[in-house]
Amino acid sequence: MGVTSEQRFGEFVVVRRHEGRDHVAELVLDRPKAMNAVSTAMARSIAEACAALGADQGVRATVLTSSHDRAFCVGADLKERNSFTDAELVRQRPTARAAYTGVLELPMPVVAAVHGFALGGGFELALACDVIVADRTAVVGLPEVSVGVIPGGGGTQLLPRRVGAARAAELVFTARRVEAAEARELGLVDELVEAGRDREEALALGARIAANSPVGLRAAKRALRLGQGLDLRAGLEVEDAAWRSVAFSGDRAEGVAAFNEKRKPSWPGE
Repeated sequence: MGVTSEQRFGEFVVVRRHEGRDHVAELVLDRPKAMNAVSTAMARSIAEACAALGADQGVRATVLTSSHDRAFCVGADLKERNSFTDAELVRQRPTARAAYTGVLELPMPVVAAVHGFALGGGFELALACDVIVADRTAVVGLPEVSVGVIPGGGGTQLLPRRVGAARAAELVFTARRVEAAEARELGLVDELVEAGRDREEALALGARIAANSPVGLRAAKRALRLGQGLDLRAGLEVEDAAWRSVAFSGDRAEGVAAFNEKRKPSWPGE
């Protein structure tokens, strides 16, 4: 699977497109010397890459991967944080938040490919995705209280939405690390694959997703996300609004026509 294009955002983030997978973007965390610890510069680059991907109507699915062979991401760069004054930490906070919300607010489906350590902010980046594919080397967790802080990249809100309030509380309060098999059992990850297969399996899943209507995918994600936490009646109104946004689209007309003509759709993306 050859790389057809590559765009670098700063020193530590790369967006790749691959031969035969034109509508799938690979967002690569590429700070291997620090096991992808998220520094201020890296956080800024993640946000910039996500802004570019969000504006690209040709991207139907994004896959978040790591260039390090033993880690997805080990979280915030604590060596950098140790050098901050209180004022510098306050100033850095919006930059850090923008990285996590950048992934969370990507309008297309996003798949995380996790192997090795995905801890703290690293696991929060995965939690910001829609589906997490992990291999058997994965170790995940939110250990922030063990260093005197709390999960601050969305973990206290995203984890209970995955596993329930009590389970999330146990994981956050104990700061424990969870290995792959238990992570799958608890729902911390969604698919468990053989060691070394997380990236390829996640890209393959991204390709299956990207075969579908880009208009439909973005509307479905919007309905899924906006409906979380609402009562059923309010959630159904969110769904109806999303349905109305696609019902008269070119994609809907093409999808129905292709079904009736027994051919593969050629999505106009509008």
